[in-house]
Amino acid sequence: MRRFEGKVALVTAAAQGIGQAVVRRVAAEGGAVVITDLLEDAAVALAEEVGAEHALGVKVDVTSRADVDAAVAAAVGRFGRLDLLVNNAGGCIVSSMPEDTSAEDWHRQLDFTLVSAARCIQAAIPHLVRTRGNVVTISSVNGIAAFGNVEYAAAKAGQIAMSQNYAARYGPLGVRFNVVAPGTVRTPNWDSQPDALEMLKPMYPLGRVGEPEDIAAAVAFLGSDDAAWITGHTLPVEGGVLTGPNPIDLARG
Repeated sequence: MRRFEGKVALVTAAAQGIGQAVVRRVAAEGGAVVITDLLEDAAVALAEEVGAEHALGVKVDVTSRADVDAAVAAAVGRFGRLDLLVNNAGGCIVSSMPEDTSAEDWHRQLDFTLVSAARCIQAAIPHLVRTRGNVVTISSVNGIAAFGNVEYAAAKAGQIAMSQNYAARYGPLGVRFNVVAPGTVRTPNWDSQPDALEMLKPMYPLGRVGEPEDIAAAVAFLGSDDAAWITGHTLPVEGGVLTGPNPIDLARG
């Protein structure tokens, strides 16, 4: 498939994990990709691997509007257009008990995960209107059901509500907004907890945690013209965990 031939995507937090898998998938389908990350060397190295004529690595702090604006300008300056924004940046950075979380920590979590996605959308939207492009935001099952990490969950739920509202606002201009909500995915974030992913497997009816490529496949679908009449929706990619906490063991009858 060459669904992104002639199109340009900008992916945040793209040097590793889910973002890296999205970059590889879009590039494999013919698209040019702007790889943004705080890890500048890793972003540049990935761009060189993908191919300098089809990729650009840029250092970006998504909590900085100046950085975000510069990345969007670099995308358009290098490739002449922007068709797809993938909001992948954001994670759980507050670990206190919810009753103890300070206002400052709430603001820090929301800024990193929710407001950062809004910044990227604000910077990209004039260009997406021109190309009738779209936005795919990586949320989480935490934004749909109670899996803990209240502040992170609230930020992820906010991404879903924000995307629905943007979809309604910009649909008449041909711009789509959708969300992918992953379950547990094997990324470098788990490297310091080598046994955790094995412990989590029983939660998932499909018997495994996700791989970055599982999420990249969903992003490629929603970001392509195959999803041309889909907007304002959230696609859970979560191995069935939202079916309930205790899957039936069919092997035991």
